[in-house]
Amino acid sequence: MTTNKLKKRHRAKWVVKTRQEVSYEIIEAMNLLDPKNPTLGRLPGGRKSNGTRLVILDHSIEALYDDQVRSYFDVNRIPVEYLSLTAGDEHKTLDQVELIAHRLNEIGTYRAGTPPIGIGGGVLQDVVGMAVSLYRRGIPYIRVPTTLLAQIDGGVAAKNGVNHGGFRNRLGTFAPPPRTLIDRTFIASLPPRQVRSGLGEALKLALIKDPFLFGILERHGDRLVAEHLQDTSEESRQVQPGLVVIKQAISGMVEELQDNLWETDLRRIVDYGHTFSPMIEMQALPYLLHGEAVALDCVFSAFLAMNRGLLSPCDLDRVIAVTRGIGLAPSHPMFCDAELLSVALADTVRHRDGHQNLTLMNGIGSATFVNDLTYPEIGKAAAQMFDLLDADERVRTTD
Repeated sequence: MTTNKLKKRHRAKWVVKTRQEVSYEIIEAMNLLDPKNPTLGRLPGGRKSNGTRLVILDHSIEALYDDQVRSYFDVNRIPVEYLSLTAGDEHKTLDQVELIAHRLNEIGTYRAGTPPIGIGGGVLQDVVGMAVSLYRRGIPYIRVPTTLLAQIDGGVAAKNGVNHGGFRNRLGTFAPPPRTLIDRTFIASLPPRQVRSGLGEALKLALIKDPFLFGILERHGDRLVAEHLQDTSEESRQVQPGLVVIKQAISGMVEELQDNLWETDLRRIVDYGHTFSPMIEMQALPYLLHGEAVALDCVFSAFLAMNRGLLSPCDLDRVIAVTRGIGLAPSHPMFCDAELLSVALADTVRHRDGHQNLTLMNGIGSATFVNDLTYPEIGKAAAQMFDLLDADERVRTTD
């Protein structure tokens, strides 16, 4: 028998098939920093931890809550060390990931028994999630998102990552923490612009799957911003629009992620508002917040839908009015640039494995996918976005 025949005869192939059940909890837990509330200091499952844990704060949380955070762990006699990170998308880098890994090494973090705690906005949560997914090939952690955007969007998902090469979230992993704690009282300390940015993500969900949520934003948009979703006025205490927005948004995200957590199906309606905005957001840093860019993408995509007959002019007007009602600009010069928008779409197509998988509204609270968007359509919607610009912005755009 020849050598080649022996090689063919003894050629082997192994196929490994396995399944891992993934379960993580998102818990509404008010007044987390009250020392009498044991929730923050407990491990997943409610157990106590005996080892030293790393508490990671962003600078905004440190400035506002440092004394309360330290008092909480001191009073409860929980051994912790602290690390403070600079917030903002321009600081969402591998350097931050390495800094976290270095501190985990310094304090001797266990493989499972001393999960770090990340308290801060979406950028901090992404960076912490990236670091712990790599450290010892993955350790558990506790996620405490403190901005509205992080609570209703990133705080629900399994994704994390950092910016790289001028692209948003170009490096990342899927690594959901076993426990995420949602405390609405943190939103009370946010600047109004951060509240409006968070409502941009709520608007996204309302437009493509939740007409009830859209109605809440439509009726209570200005009050939601003024009260920082705390429902402090008499009318708000009866209707509780702030509470409703958070619960509806989280529930909607959970429903969409439940059967597609790892994004094996690249047709995702929750990618609405995230087709053109990622590249534009990165080019506009630090002048556009994430939720602002998402809302602009939502309005631009609503024009695309109307031009295809999927959305009525009346409903488009409602979309624009609600966007303004929550304090967000419905247009921006970069969303009037057809060439830039086409380049942004091309990069998203690569992210979606060669398909547009473009989510478009099919009426308020409903969505469909298209894969045949053309450059003339982009140009027409860009011109319509130009018509929405404030007079001063138009002058700057045409100069």
